[in-house]
Amino acid sequence: MKKIVSIALLMVISLVNAQSVPSPSKNISLDFKLSSDGKPTYSVNYKNQSIVKESTLAILLKGLPALDANFRIDSIGHHKINETWQPVLGEQSNIKNNYNQMTVALSQPSTKRKINIIFRVFDEGVAFRYEFPKQEKLNYFIISDEKSQFNLTGNHKTFWIPGDYDSQEYAYNETNISEIDNSKLDLNNGIGVKSIASSFRVQSPLMMKSSDGIYINIFEAAVINYPLMHLDVDTKNFALSSNLVPNALGDKAYLQTPCVSPWRTIMVSEDARDIVGSKMILNLNEPCKIDDTSFIKPMKYVGVWWEMHVGKSTWDYAGSQNAQNAADGSLKPSGKHGATTENTKRYIDFAAKNGFDGVLVEGWNVGWEDWFGNWKEEVFDFTTPYPDYNLKEVNDYAKSKGIKMIMHHETSGSVANYERHLDRALNLMKEYGYPAAKSGYVGRIIPRGEFHDGQTMVNHFNFVARRFADYKLMVNSHESSRPTGYSRTYPNYIAAEAARGNEFNAWSVGNPPMHETILPFTRLLGGPMDYTPGIFEIKMSYYDKTKTEQVHTTLAKQLALYLTMYSPLQMAADLPENYERYPDAFQFIKDVAVDWQDSKYLEAEPGDYLTVARKEKNGERWFLGAITDENARKTELKLNFLTPNKKYKAIIYQDGKTADWKTNPINYEIKTIEVTSKSIIKLSLANGGGTAISFQPIN
Repeated sequence: MKKIVSIALLMVISLVNAQSVPSPSKNISLDFKLSSDGKPTYSVNYKNQSIVKESTLAILLKGLPALDANFRIDSIGHHKINETWQPVLGEQSNIKNNYNQMTVALSQPSTKRKINIIFRVFDEGVAFRYEFPKQEKLNYFIISDEKSQFNLTGNHKTFWIPGDYDSQEYAYNETNISEIDNSKLDLNNGIGVKSIASSFRVQSPLMMKSSDGIYINIFEAAVINYPLMHLDVDTKNFALSSNLVPNALGDKAYLQTPCVSPWRTIMVSEDARDIVGSKMILNLNEPCKIDDTSFIKPMKYVGVWWEMHVGKSTWDYAGSQNAQNAADGSLKPSGKHGATTENTKRYIDFAAKNGFDGVLVEGWNVGWEDWFGNWKEEVFDFTTPYPDYNLKEVNDYAKSKGIKMIMHHETSGSVANYERHLDRALNLMKEYGYPAAKSGYVGRIIPRGEFHDGQTMVNHFNFVARRFADYKLMVNSHESSRPTGYSRTYPNYIAAEAARGNEFNAWSVGNPPMHETILPFTRLLGGPMDYTPGIFEIKMSYYDKTKTEQVHTTLAKQLALYLTMYSPLQMAADLPENYERYPDAFQFIKDVAVDWQDSKYLEAEPGDYLTVARKEKNGERWFLGAITDENARKTELKLNFLTPNKKYKAIIYQDGKTADWKTNPINYEIKTIEVTSKSIIKLSLANGGGTAISFQPIN
């Protein structure tokens, strides 16, 4: 009898210590349990197939016993959410948020400390976070490390970039997990500041595909008052472990209870479209905190920018393009400065003539003679223009043409200096009617010793978004930490770069043709990207016959990127005169919308191809973009996303018969056909090519 009671008791304890929560569709299940020594563990299954094997969860504290073992379960709570919310700007007007949640409340008797682990299971994946309740034995504390494990089941194909604490501006590598090794990379890639501390560390989001066709993505959401998570890789056992970016002292995060960590996310599906179209990252962020969002508007813009990258003009007044040219401090014009009053008026005229919303001007302000490479603290004041740039005259002229100017705030990494000047800079924007600014963080960070991806900088980027919101202004950050969905909470954070953008094609080894087929599965999961597409003069030899650099796409693919690289802030990045040489192709950029009512991902394979159709917000037009990697591709598409019983004029911008990204990139064709929702169209994409289509209803 005693033996039977003992067995029954063990079964009860086992049930208490093990819990499972399914996704709404029941395709995904998450299992949680405490190990025999009280370690929290979890595992993930997809359609009864193991995706993440039993993996431990732990938080290490500086100067205190670790929150890693000897736990007991105090309670387990469950609840469900099924709701729909409306983003201010987005890929769709309505976003569904549907998940099952389990909260496991744990206590550690030896320390009398408590921690909760919250799990959410969506139809496209799993998320978990650590919650630190208010408690007597844990108030102010320092995280020395987080050990969240992701023990995978095989040697998956992986799309990865090095775990660099200061830059995400790398081209992706496509290898198996076992082949990840930063020491084997060619780092002559145009990145100015690199901070790679391990050969076996990669950045998240990490996109993978198993040998049996399961797509897996590991990322994070809602990174607030916490460093970004990189991933340490065990290449032999196919295991990943969280690696938090340290601060200047080597600590990871300074916190006070009550508080939470970011969400750690695992997306999984047998259909890659479920990953690229997922809104799970946004759903894990808090709702919008801006009461009046009427100032947040989508924009298409041109700018004084690409001409500096191709060497036609310079950021600095002296025209040297030498970012370390302190000289004697005097300003001596050379005639090569790009940001002049007259040149800006030329861009304003072009924008007004072609229906654009704004004009960006870089290099307008004093400081570009000595701004990079010396870890200099006071470079820009963000308010003083060069002598050849008249702020009032430029802005008065823009207003007369119905154009908004976009401000530029390059910080040179000196965050301390930027924060001291920020309110004066924003007051200047309000004085002249600027709606938005592009910020930049090129160089090593000041406060010295901090990394772009550490807690200090995460707090800075989020603070700047909030401060811009106070002034009813929008911000687009470049060289920032990668977004993790904060644009849901502060949608005035309209876009960011935080990846290898189009500019690298102008003066480095560039971006391989597969690059743009990977970014939507990685960087863009966290928020819109200002990729700056629309380059028509593909080869830099057009400007200088000695140059060999080029954009690694066809012209038609540059058009398709306006659909595949989502952003409500889209730049027509090339020079006005280049667009004037190709007015027929330029028409697509003039026509394409940037804010959407609905989006349909029709085809998707990371590293190979992507096709998406989008319906404009407050209108009936649809647009489609299809891109491929270095390989030519033929495909057939059903147009059943179009409104039934309605005819459309489809204007197709496609690669020409001899188009090739390397040998003949500007070869394109434009044709017009009539289609309905029952039509099927055939597309032929060149090597490194693409197709862009506008569907206009026929009345």
